Amino acid sequence: MSLLAGKTVVVSGVGVGLGRQVAAAVVRDGGRAVLGARTEAKLAKTAEELDPGGARTAYRATDICDEAQCEALAGLAVERFGRIDAVVNVAALDGYFGGLEDADFEAWRSVLDVNLLGTLRMTRACLPSLKQNGGSVVFVGTQSAVAAPSQVRQAAYAASKGALTSAMYSLARELGPYRIRVNTVLPGWMWGPPVRAYVRFAAQSEGVSEATVLERLTGRMALPDLATDTDVADAAVFLASDRARAITGQSLLVNAGELMR
Repeated sequence: MSLLAGKTVVVSGVGVGLGRQVAAAVVRDGGRAVLGARTEAKLAKTAEELDPGGARTAYRATDICDEAQCEALAGLAVERFGRIDAVVNVAALDGYFGGLEDADFEAWRSVLDVNLLGTLRMTRACLPSLKQNGGSVVFVGTQSAVAAPSQVRQAAYAASKGALTSAMYSLARELGPYRIRVNTVLPGWMWGPPVRAYVRFAAQSEGVSEATVLERLTGRMALPDLATDTDVADAAVFLASDRARAITGQSLLVNAGELMR
């Protein structure tokens, strides 16, 4: 039997990177994927590519900072497929850089509103359906929340994702009686569009080859290759599935062994 046969999974933040890979993994593993992101044209393109007949996908433009839009996406899942079995929260704001001394706290508020509160809004919108049959909530955090990277400063992003991981523990207790599991995937350096762009930028800025920058990253890892966004998506789909039925309140690092805990 396929990993997600008969399951309906809401996926937020379906763009060109991790969100798309999560949606692809859901469809590949027999599930029905309900896709949310702010840009409807991208959602339509992704749904067509993953499921040309449209039998196992649905989508709606969704800004997770808007509670009504989160509720509308969850409502679409129930209307189209009758239930929600899991929600994988990929949507995030990760483009703000810097530390404390140069912090713009209004920008920090935006990061927190998306990454922490937005994720919780989307999760809460799915709870009425999840509570009927049990299921899974998967957060996407970051290794930076537990070990600051030396290459870039993203204090606001790390803080927001760290808060989300802390919220996971409380939610695992709160929702456990309904057989709802709550877990977090913590990616490290993840080969996909954002890291490709970083490698390209660093190589150009330093006047070195992209291979040199990439070797600098992989040199700190136990495995010789970066984890990919597909690897992270596979971990998220595992946590969304019944094969993780006894796993809750856990953080899973997917990082090629750069950090071990």
